[in-house]
Parts: sequence; structure tokens; C-alpha cells
Amino acid sequence: MEKSKVYFTDFRTKLGEGLPSKLKRLIKAAGIGDIDMEQQFVAIKMHFGELGNLGFLRPNYARAVVDVVREQGGIPFLTDCNTLYVGSRKNAVEHLYCAWENGFTPLTVGCPIIIGDGLKGTDDVEVPVEGGEYVKAAKIGRAVMDADIIISLTHFKGHELAGFGGAIKNLGMGSGSRAGKKDQHSSGHPSIDPELCRGCRRCQRECANGGLVFDEQTRKMGVNDDNCLGCGRCIGACSFDAISFADYSAPELLNCRMAEYAKAVVDGRPNFHISLVVDVSPNCDCHAENDAPILPNIGMFASFDPLALDQACVDACLSAQPMPNTQLTDHLSEAGFHDLHDHFLNTAPESEYRTCLEHAEKIGLGTREYELVTIK
Repeated sequence: MEKSKVYFTDFRTKLGEGLPSKLKRLIKAAGIGDIDMEQQFVAIKMHFGELGNLGFLRPNYARAVVDVVREQGGIPFLTDCNTLYVGSRKNAVEHLYCAWENGFTPLTVGCPIIIGDGLKGTDDVEVPVEGGEYVKAAKIGRAVMDADIIISLTHFKGHELAGFGGAIKNLGMGSGSRAGKKDQHSSGHPSIDPELCRGCRRCQRECANGGLVFDEQTRKMGVNDDNCLGCGRCIGACSFDAISFADYSAPELLNCRMAEYAKAVVDGRPNFHISLVVDVSPNCDCHAENDAPILPNIGMFASFDPLALDQACVDACLSAQPMPNTQLTDHLSEAGFHDLHDHFLNTAPESEYRTCLEHAEKIGLGTREYELVTIK
């Protein structure tokens, strides 16, 4: 397979040109204009941020993409699917209120917002995965699949389980209905070290399924294996490293399923992908907070190939210098910490991401080989 082109521009601006305008120029240079959008429904898949989180992409960037789609005659809408965990986006009503509070309204972004899997997260469609080894039929939000064209607009950042959140995660995990998210998370349960558990119960507030049980006598948390889905949010919630995965193959299996879900979303229709490496928080935007960025702002990337795009963003991040006073530098300064020489793995040692890239290439989602084209 020949190299895919990935287009890049940094966050430097000239007088009279703001970042939204520069983003428009980038995606036009990357060839978004080659897609026939006339009277076509265009789903712009993104993340609206959890309430309390300020690391998500600003609505101004979404508006820039919407404007370009409208210029090409498309009918755009922003979309995301409901979450599996407890939070402010677990049903469409709360999800829309969350999006509005975080600045995403038809007035600010220039198009409607449609929650992809309906009111309760049950409006999905089963989509066969061509070449799938772990998922035969992905459960994708119906509105996402009803669109004629799919564009991913991704905040590239760290992630407590998947290593990083890029285009593949935005498409695969983000487009899955609540049942689809459960399918992807279905392997592996956490274990809790009672010596490290402080009994703060913060992890329990992140569990949507009764997978954690607090013992009032010992003041320690335990795992209910019958209810636990293995989603990993409790790991990100624990500040004392008391929680780890009992099945260390679970992140790898999650990565493979996520890649196959992403392939189900893009196969058979025009697709285009944009990632902004900005405010690189250590954890997902699903958190109700965002810790300090672990890396400096690097730039904006665009490609027709979501895998090449993720690989280019990873390479750019691994070449950057860590920011001081962050989760990453805290870990590196710990006595006895094993340096993995990888910013994402050093930030979240329980995470793993290479399997996702390898499996995505294996099943034909794209290629990791890319040519980087810089736009000034």
C-alpha cells in the first residue's frame, strides 16, 4: 500500500487570519473539496466534552468545518453517541444540555446537533465489519450510519486505557451506541489493591453498572464481577494507583474491537478526518475535569486516512518535550518509575495503543505509512 498523505499546520497565525480560518485552509489543501457533498447529509463526529471538562475542542473549530461543508453544498450536523458511564451525556436530553452548556449550539456552530443513538442510547444499527476478527456486526448509532458522508473532528489527547484518543477512537468508540460501547469494553475486569485503596469512593462515582461495591466495615472498594463491564473508567478515577486490570490482554482486545468499529463506520462512503493536537490532557474528555496538558500544542492534521492521521499525530507527540508539572512528569520523577520512553505509556502505564494501530492496518482501515505535507 502506498503512503497516505497527512496534511499539517501549526498553531502560528498571521495578522488577520485566526485559527478557524487556518483550519479551513488546511482541510481544503488536504482535499476535502474532492468529496461531492451536494445535498448530502454530512455527519461531523466529535466530542462535546463532559461538564466540568475544559479540554475539549472549542466550538469555533467545529464551525470552521461546518462552513466548508456548507460551501460545498452539504447538509452538515454535529453528532456523538451517548455514554455507557454515569455522567452528563448518558441520554440525549442530558447530552444536548451538556453540549449547549459547553458552547455547541446551532447558533455557534452553524448546524444542528443530533445525538447519534437516540434518546436512551438504544437507536442503533448493526453494521457488518468486513475483515473483522473480533466484531462481526458493530452496533453503531443510527444517525451516524444514516449520513451519506462522515467527517471526524478529533481532539487528540491521552487516554487512561487506550493510550491516546485519536481519530480511530473518536470513530470507533464514539460512534458505538451504548450497546456498542459495552461490546468494545466487554473483556477484562479490574482488581483493587486493598493496601493502596483509601476508601475515597471516587471510582464508584464513575461506575454506571454497579461494578464496584464498597465495604463499610473495611472501608475498602471491591469489584462485583457479575456487573463489571471492564470499561476502565475507575482506573482513571483512582488517584492512588489502587486499581489495575486483572486481565492484561483487555486493553489489546479493546483496541482491536475499536479499530473494527471504526472500519464499520467509514466503509462504503466518503470519509475525511481532522485531528487537533492541542490541550493534550492525560485523560479522555469524558472526564468531568481535565488535568494539565502533558505536551505542548503541536498543530492541526488532516487526511483521508484515519490510521495514517493517528500515526502522524502519535509521532509528532512522541517527538515533543513533556510539559512540566503534569501527570507525565510526576510519573517520570517517581522513585523507581520504569521509563517506557513513550509519553503516552509513561502517562498511563496501564494503557496500550500499538495494538490498535497494528490491527487497524491489518484489517484495511488504512496505512501507518504516510507523507507529511506542511501547510504554512
